[in-house]
Amino acid sequence: MARPRKPLLSRDRIVEAAGALVDAEGLGAVSTRRLAAALGVSGPSLYNHFRTKDEILDAVADAVSARVDLSMFEPGAGRDWRGALHDWAHSYRDALSDHPNIVPVLARGPGRRPAGLRVADAVFGAMTEAGWPPAQATRIGALMRYFILGSAVGSFAGGFVDDEAAYDPSDYPHLGQAHLLAERRHEVDEGAFETGLAALLDGLALQHEALTGRVTGG
Repeated sequence: MARPRKPLLSRDRIVEAAGALVDAEGLGAVSTRRLAAALGVSGPSLYNHFRTKDEILDAVADAVSARVDLSMFEPGAGRDWRGALHDWAHSYRDALSDHPNIVPVLARGPGRRPAGLRVADAVFGAMTEAGWPPAQATRIGALMRYFILGSAVGSFAGGFVDDEAAYDPSDYPHLGQAHLLAERRHEVDEGAFETGLAALLDGLALQHEALTGRVTGG
């Protein structure tokens, strides 16, 4: 029998199938059996490309990191550090918002993942170039990741039900409008992210001015 012109499996195909499972059902849905069935192959054949399930999940996480725009940190981009962080934060959050179930893997840090390491390298490099001491540049990268990843874990507004009776004023005197939050989920969550991001950047700008004597644009 002639061999197929294209191999049945590739790393990209496995990562795509695993990513679809994670998006649809969560991290626990990924198993050798489920992936093999989705790809129409035998389970052991997956090990020609990945040694473990954790390696597969790392690759899925790195595929998400690879979608984050880093062009604002390039020397010719003409952005100051604050504007670059602002745009990067939105790009990072947009990537995560499409794949929230993979956030716990990303939260463990980049490890050896190439795209994740490129993100860390770009942020750290831009901060040190802007005059931040290396230790503070590291903290800024960590701070931004905490904020962005946390915002992608779930929806604040979506955590409230649209039943007014659930918020009895005798029990919750300040939640009289909470039943309206769910239907305004996008507006509330986006506004919260932008409010928090502005507050973080405003605070960092004050620190940067005290450190360098330079005022950073808003």
